[in-house]
Amino acid sequence: QVQLVESGGGLVQPGRSLRLSCAASGIEFSTFAMGWYRQAPGKQRELVAQIFTDNLTHYTDSVKGRFTIARDNAKSMVYLEMNSLKPEDAAVYYCNAKRRTEYWGQGTQVTISS
Repeated sequence: QVQLVESGGGLVQPGRSLRLSCAASGIEFSTFAMGWYRQAPGKQRELVAQIFTDNLTHYTDSVKGRFTIARDNAKSMVYLEMNSLKPEDAAVYYCNAKRRTEYWGQGTQVTISS
């Protein structure tokens, strides 16, 4: 059974940082591209960051220079370090594992408010 379990979301003030974690099980983790997506109310789910099996990364323009994605294949974990958070970063953040098949976590809420 495949499971992606996100953690680390919460309420944070603008300009502060937050680190999201995703624990994967039931997959051969090192062979999957891992990603973080987010969905704000009334908006479509969007790709935030992705890290491939060779550790190459991709970021959506709005988070470049502020967010960092990293993976630990030994622990089957993927992380999203989010710095200089803005109100528009508020959303439910989802962990994604992609190969020929795609899997999703249940999401973790990130709220930005002063």
